[in-house]
Amino acid sequence: MVNPPLESLCPSRCAIPMKTAPRTCGYTLAPTKLERVVNDSKEGCHTRSSSPLSKRWKEYHGSKDWEGLLDPLDNGLRNEIVRYGRFIEAAYQCFDSDLSSPSYATCRYARNSMLERAGVYGSGYRVTKNLHATSSIKMPGWTGHIGMRSSWIGYVAVCEDENEISRLGRRDIVISLRGTATCTEWLENLRAALTTCPFGNANDEKGQTDNSMVETGVLSLYTSSTSECPSLQQSLRREILRLVQKYNNEPLSVTITGHSLGASLAILAAYDLKTAIKHDLHLSVISFGGPRVGNRSFRQNLERQGTKILRIVNSDDLITKVPGFFVEDHNDVAQEKKGHWLQKHVRDNQWVYANIGHELRLSSRASLKLNSMNVATCHDLKTYLHLVNGFVSSTCPASARMMLEKATTVASTQ
Repeated sequence: MVNPPLESLCPSRCAIPMKTAPRTCGYTLAPTKLERVVNDSKEGCHTRSSSPLSKRWKEYHGSKDWEGLLDPLDNGLRNEIVRYGRFIEAAYQCFDSDLSSPSYATCRYARNSMLERAGVYGSGYRVTKNLHATSSIKMPGWTGHIGMRSSWIGYVAVCEDENEISRLGRRDIVISLRGTATCTEWLENLRAALTTCPFGNANDEKGQTDNSMVETGVLSLYTSSTSECPSLQQSLRREILRLVQKYNNEPLSVTITGHSLGASLAILAAYDLKTAIKHDLHLSVISFGGPRVGNRSFRQNLERQGTKILRIVNSDDLITKVPGFFVEDHNDVAQEKKGHWLQKHVRDNQWVYANIGHELRLSSRASLKLNSMNVATCHDLKTYLHLVNGFVSSTCPASARMMLEKATTVASTQ
């Protein structure tokens, strides 16, 4: 799989050499507007020259909580984020979304050719398991296959190419999950109240049982099953345990990646797998455009597990701001000291969510190539990958980089 050359988007410094202003009678002409943009951008537009991925993969997967890697965005991390985004694109490509098709809501391709036929060439990964999500909502019989409860939602793949394993620095297992596509999945999205998470709960630091809560609809899609189709939870537990036992004697990572609904399921799956599989798993999540998924206690349990989560967020994406409402509560120690009744109310409320993991914040407004700012465009996975590819730092706007690239092209032709 070949990613777009990132160097062409922005080199090691965003300040691209330009023709200097001509001198007239010993005086320099006032800088143009474009040159002022260059000068204003110089200080914040550094990107790092990355060491080989094999030596830094743990950092890129959260071993140091992505400290110093997000702003400015490290080029090696950028490549990893885009690479996992391609696996989600493959999940979308494989899904049969044609309502008139007899194979609606299934995977269109066989496992052994799935990635290549979905456009992911030369990845070195092999799909080992198809994944299905089942809704607990029973639709009337007259809805036909449109109201079917179970649908193909992604896959598990493992890196088997020795050259790629050497480049990555370990064998990687990827779990890729698509976003909402079926009628029952949309209905589950509307079940936005928080409900008690039935697995993985533990005692907090004071020995009291915590109250981890997650979105009702997401939990339903993760744990529901039928007589013909096991739950997503059951499928993932069995397959990941099988692969971990098979490759237990070598460096191994489990990376869960998803977009939209898939991002929420990815976090829930990480929480569950870290609890259920009694191995020292290096497990991380790289998610795109995910809605809120759990409360403060759920976030604290994830942190105690050591599960590493990187959320890619578009500030202009409405989906990342729902469901429920958010109360900033990261300063837990300070809140404990306050001892206010509001603390318990916030913790137990079925509509109060918490931000989870670490965040790479982007913005559609920073790109001049996006022609639309509607809800669908801002949430689209392609928009996210475009923004990741172009982002350098919060002080180096994409619009300035595009102006610089255009100026360089013009200058080179003169």
